[in-house]
Amino acid sequence: MTPKAPTRERILDAATDLFGLRGVDAVSLDLIAAEVGVAKQTLLYWFPSKDDLVQAVLVQAAMQLSVAIEAAIRASGDDPLDRIEAVVRAVFRPAVRRPALLGLIREVSRLSPSVGERFHAGLQPLVERAVVYLQKEMDRGRIRQADPRLIAALCYATVTGVATEPEALRAVGWEPTTADLRRLRSELLAFLRAALAPT
Repeated sequence: MTPKAPTRERILDAATDLFGLRGVDAVSLDLIAAEVGVAKQTLLYWFPSKDDLVQAVLVQAAMQLSVAIEAAIRASGDDPLDRIEAVVRAVFRPAVRRPALLGLIREVSRLSPSVGERFHAGLQPLVERAVVYLQKEMDRGRIRQADPRLIAALCYATVTGVATEPEALRAVGWEPTTADLRRLRSELLAFLRAALAPT
């Protein structure tokens, strides 16, 4: 984000990176204001409290994630496993470009339920579509039979868990480099394909 971008956007951009990389609790409004190069009062003009800023950051992240997933679904073919792969790739793409976004997703689970509520509300239409889609493909015999809500939850938990827990991954020799992130994505996609293939 350039200094000429609107102040509100620059604040959101800086807050996204700082919250995602350091954690919400570790980042003060003073730090964000300093990072943007504005007075704290300017930040408070746009976001009256830290909770308001966190909510705005999460809503923006959910919107960006939804747009990326929708584009991936539209561009993918008819095969359900190819479509699921396209969605996983769409989720991982921001991780390569901006690792803080996945850190932000990790932070959602650490926040109070009321703060993360709008993030989840923003993703809820996608979740419902995924459940309907999975059920349809199970009925057609193209994905193994299971509870589509649990499958959607397991896919989400697997993708976000693997992508947002770098310490656990470092324990097995993984490093947060672009090459290792791509290798991780490939292994994850192979795992999901094997788990979802019809028996």
